[in-house]
Amino acid sequence: MANAASLFDLTGRVACVTGASSGLGRRAAVALAAAGAQVVGVARRADALQELRDEIGDACAVVAADVADRSGIPALRDAVTAPFGAPDIIVHAAGINTREAADDVTENGWDQTIALNLSAPFFLTQALVPAMRAKGWGRIVNFASLQTTRAFPGGIAYGATKAGIAQLTRAMAESWSADGITANAIGPGFFPTELTQAVFSDPDRAARNAEQTCAGRNGRLEDMDGPLVFLCSDASSFVTGQVLMVDGGYTAK
Repeated sequence: MANAASLFDLTGRVACVTGASSGLGRRAAVALAAAGAQVVGVARRADALQELRDEIGDACAVVAADVADRSGIPALRDAVTAPFGAPDIIVHAAGINTREAADDVTENGWDQTIALNLSAPFFLTQALVPAMRAKGWGRIVNFASLQTTRAFPGGIAYGATKAGIAQLTRAMAESWSADGITANAIGPGFFPTELTQAVFSDPDRAARNAEQTCAGRNGRLEDMDGPLVFLCSDASSFVTGQVLMVDGGYTAK
């Protein structure tokens, strides 16, 4: 029987995290490095990425790129492979919510949301899977949302992509789990990030959201560490195709 602690040890693993410049993506990069992984952070903002690199140290490399640029995927695959070797783990934390009401959705807003939230996770993963398959080991972690199953005002494009993430995760699991590559998603509740700034800037709204959870509070960034490391480690080797809600019981009520 494996030592329980060793099941969560990511020493020797390489993790690529998109959206690593801020919020839950940045937290994911820090948590995975703390668990022993070498981490490649990807985002558009080079300055914020450098701050991440400075915090983690030599176990971190960064790549400034737009993951929604489909034509750049082959170059991005090569760039994230160069520092430490081919990633064993891919965490798709990059995302956008334009918060356009249904009557006001623009073609650009819709296309931008689909490209970053749904298309990018598939095509970047597709590019990284061959190296995972060759090793017989891989971890894919997508980011779902409360809006995977709930409809929120101003969230029609965002919600459509996050519902799509749930099915994409199941389809990835069906396609690649027999090769030792698991695919799962994390569904965060309300966490204080740039994406939810509009929510947390309104204390009354934040308090109402907290009241709707079973835990009686909103998320803290450290609440994401354990679930993420679990899904990226040997501890979850027989868990695939699942959406794990990390929401304090918001969706249970």
